[in-house]
Amino acid sequence: MREQDPKKRIKNFDEVNLGYSKEEAVDEASRCLQCKKPTCVEGCPVSIDIPGFIKLIKESEQKEALDIIKKTNNLPGVCGRVCPQEKQCELKCVLQKAKKPIKIGYLERYASESKEEDKIPKISKINKKIAIIGSGPAGLTCAADLALLGYKITVFEALHKAGGVLQYGIPEFRLPKDIVDKEVEFIKKLGVEIKTDYVIGKIFSIEELLEKYDAIFVSVGAGLPYFLKIPGENLEGVYTANEFLTRVNLMKAYKFPQYNTPIKVASKTIVIGGGNVAMDSARVAKRLGSDVTIVYRRSIEEMPARIEEIEHAKQEGINFLLLTCPTKILGDNKVSGIEYIQMKLGEPDSSGRRKPIPIEGSEFTLDCDQVIIAVGQGPNPLLLKSLNVEKTSKGRIIVDDKCRTSMKGVFAGGDIASDETTVIQAMGMGKTAAKGIDEYLKTDSE
Repeated sequence: MREQDPKKRIKNFDEVNLGYSKEEAVDEASRCLQCKKPTCVEGCPVSIDIPGFIKLIKESEQKEALDIIKKTNNLPGVCGRVCPQEKQCELKCVLQKAKKPIKIGYLERYASESKEEDKIPKISKINKKIAIIGSGPAGLTCAADLALLGYKITVFEALHKAGGVLQYGIPEFRLPKDIVDKEVEFIKKLGVEIKTDYVIGKIFSIEELLEKYDAIFVSVGAGLPYFLKIPGENLEGVYTANEFLTRVNLMKAYKFPQYNTPIKVASKTIVIGGGNVAMDSARVAKRLGSDVTIVYRRSIEEMPARIEEIEHAKQEGINFLLLTCPTKILGDNKVSGIEYIQMKLGEPDSSGRRKPIPIEGSEFTLDCDQVIIAVGQGPNPLLLKSLNVEKTSKGRIIVDDKCRTSMKGVFAGGDIASDETTVIQAMGMGKTAAKGIDEYLKTDSE
């Protein structure tokens, strides 16, 4: 991989990892053993023919490799950049035993960068209409799969650009937005209509949509941020990661005043959390010019973020304060610091990670002028209030193995129906929902 100098990278907000050259891609593809029983495919939520596309890269057939990927994945440029392959397909690679799995993600990204124009397949139309609420990875995947089957698809997106978390949640340097826009445009060319600035639950209810459409897929993600429930969270200078990343990514606050979305450029930023969103928030704050520290209550081994993202954060000069839990955000009207307590690890909890336990008498404080809370998020209640379906105690929609909800004709997938869903897992649910909707419309919709 052609890594850029970290100091240089930080100076330019838009600079990204360059990925593989043709020579590097061919060399990496040549390591693939082309297993007769490819366990890597078992680890892929969208069942890409991994050995098939890698073999074509080895033979310098970049566009043909992309064609194979697109048989099951219409967002290859996205997945090649943000999919946690090290926990999925690469983990299942037989070369993982020697700690040298094939870099499947980088090869998928290389294939997606083919300059040849995509061919739009001929599609036999079906006189059935389907509404998809939310244009994130689950919604876009479901829309593309159903469009290819011939259904008339309308996607309703609350924000002014399609893509969901791909647009507002993942930073430009990790996922350039022209890549997202390109893949959204391809899906639109399949016949999918995308209506932006439509807040379902306000403009239309689910019942009103069911009068106009034969089936509905709900994929609105999890846009309601969680808080720490400690004193001081309402002080000026405290952001949730959701707000911080949306302002910077979707609304281009990093180009203020060219874009009229101001955001505080802090001297010292504390990011609380250990997931991918925490890493993204920290790296964005660093690029804006802040000195950044990530605070996490467990050890680095328990961090849920991708190993690659943790390493990149370290390379870029971001500090890590581990086994530390905030107890109070300090300040009068504005943030001036955080009070912490040190932790030790006990026995594993329900997540499989060792439970952090406070150490009595270990309290201390650190100065800062900005805090970003990145400890997860849940379903936005706006739509759910108008959706009469069974839900979990956390407010997520309960679905079966075909993504069916308790309301006839209504399906759901992605973060709205599952905890801790990655982009590729959401896409997998989108594919499952498409199959379920197709089966429903052909068999028991009457």
